[in-house]
Amino acid sequence: MLVKDIANIISAEIINEGDSFYKVIDGCYIGDLLSWVMANAQEGNIWITIMSNVNVAAVAKLTDVACVLMCENVSPDEDCLQRSKEQGITILKTHLSAYEAAVEISKVI
Repeated sequence: MLVKDIANIISAEIINEGDSFYKVIDGCYIGDLLSWVMANAQEGNIWITIMSNVNVAAVAKLTDVACVLMCENVSPDEDCLQRSKEQGITILKTHLSAYEAAVEISKVI
């Protein structure tokens, strides 16, 4: 399933359409502790989080996740958004909780 398709399925707002918007999502990782995400998220995962600071862009780039899905209507701060644009990180936003988003995503990947 492509990032763009997941965005449509869960009615996510596209905050930044990065380089990976047409990348295949092959798994899901949920986490808010950035060092833990760095150690465990896999390339091609959709990373579900409520974190929204500039470090999110750095971790997304480092782990090469397919995209970041910010839950519970969390929006990236200005630094995070700017860095995501510079580095081509796809960021999506949803009103769903992390659990609800993961359940919906698990139905299609």
